[in-house]
Amino acid sequence: MNKLCAMLKKQVLPNFINLETAVKTYDRNALVCGSPAWRYVYHAIHSADKWFFNPFVFDEPPFHRDGMDNPDNPCDIVLSDGELLEYLEKVRDKTLDYIDTLTDEMLLECPESCSFSRFELALMQFRHISLHIGMLNGLTIERTGRFPLTVGASGYDRLKNGLFDE
Repeated sequence: MNKLCAMLKKQVLPNFINLETAVKTYDRNALVCGSPAWRYVYHAIHSADKWFFNPFVFDEPPFHRDGMDNPDNPCDIVLSDGELLEYLEKVRDKTLDYIDTLTDEMLLECPESCSFSRFELALMQFRHISLHIGMLNGLTIERTGRFPLTVGASGYDRLKNGLFDE
């Protein structure tokens, strides 16, 4: 693996860990603009699954329903937090494995039928996932008065003491 890909992978993992912590601490039924928070969790995971790789060449997960990735759309399926965490784990592993296949030069290239480079796609997902982590953690802080723990490029051992920064 090249230096840039190694740096990318080192930053991707904490982003997924922080999203996992947000899911383990949030109120799934708290309303966000009229939709339950779990819909935003699905939206963030689905976006990472689709946009980290190539949004124009993508197979939906088997449980996906048309429009389900948009929290504003009505949906006839409800995913449990266990199902969301399982999907998150699969997307995390898929993403880390994908980065292992890349070279630094490939980061500047656009995937098939895509106008964004692989590097741009990765940056877009950092922004998007971080936005939703902040939103979910804000809900948790408001409802519980407790701040969900976050990790950076290191310090994963902080989670051994629980899910909150106390």
